[in-house]
Amino acid sequence: MTLLRPRIRRIPLNAAAVLTVLVCLFPVYWMVSTALKPSRDIQTADPKLFPHTWTLEHFRTAVQADGFELFWRNSILVTLSSILLALLVAIGSAYAVARMRWKGRRQFMLMVFIAQMAPWESLIIPIYIISRDTDMLDRLPTLTLVYFMVTLPFSIVVLRGFIATIPPELEEAAQVDGCTRTGAFRRVALPLLAPGLMATSLFGFITAWNEFAYANFLIIKHQDSRTLPVWLSSFQNTFGTDWGATMAASTLFALPALVVFLLLQRHVTSGFAAGAVKG
Repeated sequence: MTLLRPRIRRIPLNAAAVLTVLVCLFPVYWMVSTALKPSRDIQTADPKLFPHTWTLEHFRTAVQADGFELFWRNSILVTLSSILLALLVAIGSAYAVARMRWKGRRQFMLMVFIAQMAPWESLIIPIYIISRDTDMLDRLPTLTLVYFMVTLPFSIVVLRGFIATIPPELEEAAQVDGCTRTGAFRRVALPLLAPGLMATSLFGFITAWNEFAYANFLIIKHQDSRTLPVWLSSFQNTFGTDWGATMAASTLFALPALVVFLLLQRHVTSGFAAGAVKG
């Protein structure tokens, strides 16, 4: 009886967890199932939760749509470039805050936290005006800089926490053996930052890959510079919305983010545990 009581008490928690997972996964299932339904079964008065017939016609329509390959290339280029820039700047900033003592360090971190809390949408108008006045509209480097700016505060905060958990004696020992301060950081501290680098890369990838507002407002005239989130709106026209193609394109659009998350999530979790033991 004593062993059964804890299990009985966990039943409501387990049921709530299962219900939460189902509620979160149902929109994803409906998106994928709609992409696989024939057009006649999508807009019907009697929708089926489990369709009996399947088709790949909507995926062919999405892949053959104008600009499919070009917008994929644009999204990948902008996303990876913004992640690399954010990591390069964040590593130096986080190291300076975590390891060095300089005047204004606390004020700097306060500004970083404020920038992290600021809603991205509130910056659309000033960024648009700056881009217009500097002739930077309709250019992919502008989107790269915007996504870099958005992900940088989070990257600094996360990497600062990781660097603070690494004992400085490890770098000091490397310097005694002849390494410079930069060499000690590169050989000793940087490998231990792998979990933090993966966490910030994952956040940056999801943020830049899914972002729509800036891509829609900053890329106006040059359609060839648009990214995948804006491309999804191309399946809506004056005759209505092609829901099958839209859901198929959304499924294809979500796959890279899902793959990156599944690949990095395990390493990030294991890295957190390893870092806790080593620290």
